Amino acid sequence: QVQLVESGGGLVQAGGSLRLFCAASGRTFSSYGRGWFRRGPGKEREFVAVISRSGGSTYYADSVKGRFTISRDNAKNTVYLQMNSLKPEDTAVYYCAESRRFSIPTRPYEYDYWGQGTQVTVSS
Repeated sequence: QVQLVESGGGLVQAGGSLRLFCAASGRTFSSYGRGWFRRGPGKEREFVAVISRSGGSTYYADSVKGRFTISRDNAKNTVYLQMNSLKPEDTAVYYCAESRRFSIPTRPYEYDYWGQGTQVTVSS
């Protein structure tokens, strides 16, 4: 089993930045891709970004490309999401997820473990 705990969310003005953290505990040595998803008010859950186990490959949703950066520190079992130039439409609960089967998963069913989420609110 793996436990994922997100942190770093909060309230920020448009144009500002936040850094999200996803700390993993448990059987983390079998981790493959680690990703971020989000669910905005009244919206479906959507893919945000993913990083491979080595950190050598990343992939982003078009809506965040150039503004968000995903990274990971395997020694700390932590994945980060640096969010810059935030927009009100980025307001959502952000979820960290881990896959035990895929290197660069982008669909929810490709993930095996999920965190509880952290709220990000961007005011205009």
